[in-house]
Amino acid sequence: MKLGFLTACLVESDLTDIAHWAVNQGFEALEVAGWPSSDGRSHIKVDRFEDSEYDRIRRIFTKTGLTLSSIAYYENNLHPEHGPQVNAHVRRCVDAAAALGCPTVGTFVGRDPGRSVRDNLERATDVFGPLVEYARQRDVEIVIENCVMKSWHPDGYPGNLAYSPELWEWMFAIGLKLNYDPSHLVALGIDPVAAMRPYVADIAHVQAKDTEFLPGQLDRYGFYGPITGEKGWYRFRVPGLGLIDWTRVIDTLYEGGYDGVVSVEHEDPVWSGSTDRVQTGLGIAYRTLRHLIPG
Repeated sequence: MKLGFLTACLVESDLTDIAHWAVNQGFEALEVAGWPSSDGRSHIKVDRFEDSEYDRIRRIFTKTGLTLSSIAYYENNLHPEHGPQVNAHVRRCVDAAAALGCPTVGTFVGRDPGRSVRDNLERATDVFGPLVEYARQRDVEIVIENCVMKSWHPDGYPGNLAYSPELWEWMFAIGLKLNYDPSHLVALGIDPVAAMRPYVADIAHVQAKDTEFLPGQLDRYGFYGPITGEKGWYRFRVPGLGLIDWTRVIDTLYEGGYDGVVSVEHEDPVWSGSTDRVQTGLGIAYRTLRHLIPG
């Protein structure tokens, strides 16, 4: 296994600077943000992936010795209006990954909130079947993060149909793989280790994020959370500052034969607000996980 992080937390930094900082800290891999160039969250221009961009990215990873673990583009592939554009950008991410020898592209299944779950799953099968085959022909896996994305549904229901093991089985049946993030399972009342254990062989990438419950808030809002735009009853933290038993998580991955990258996804509001604070948060995550994932 290797330890890395998702570059989206350092959106204002250049990828070259991020890579050199990562190496100096002891990280071994990067999951690189690949949103459209106009979005402002991109560290690789997959929509302008010409020879110069290929050379730039290849040079960064060759010089630093880091592993490019995934190209990240987490958007709604079933959006009722923008879905086709999202699907097309996923293909561009696959093309860039294939050229760079990157094994995975990460995205969301998503959901059309105006349709039932059953209808969405039927549509998702039609959408992702060709995407999976397109990626397979290029030796790339499409990995889906098990994030709930409640903000994508007007009533706060799951907006990304990949949040539970029941839905993972549907994903695996059509050739998708899992980008396993235990933080979202904790917030659903699911034991992240028990849920993961039967499916380690279908995990192609791992994101490391923690979850903290806010005292007294669950009793106010209930499981589905607030409808008023308030903060809710939990928040995400960097590994080591929440409830997840990382020793059990990493040990279960090892036991199941996982030998890929564990990529820290920094969405911790405490350690945000500046590059220095984000880097401090990444350092906390590194110290939490390093002794579990020998470098």
